[in-house]
Amino acid sequence: RSELIAKLAAKNPALYHRDIERLVATILDEIGSALERGDRVELRGFGAFSVRHREARTGRNPRTGASVEVAEKKARRVANKRVWRRLERMLSFSHKSSE
Repeated sequence: RSELIAKLAAKNPALYHRDIERLVATILDEIGSALERGDRVELRGFGAFSVRHREARTGRNPRTGASVEVAEKKARRVANKRVWRRLERMLSFSHKSSE
């Protein structure tokens, strides 16, 4: 996040640093809110993000073949995995923070 703010500040010297911080925080908060609501977020030329709800189910342990109960969960989905990893590093985002 700070790296993004620094790059934007360098490219836009006419803007105050605090205004850029507020702008970045607002955009990221809106993206996070949209994902929490279950909406799909698409950033043109960057990637598309969504969250899917997975119901609880009975799975199998591949090593032993034993039945295992798998709890329900919300799973993130992104069109480009490399983009997601880069975005996670940039934002220090953890999907567990919304639980």
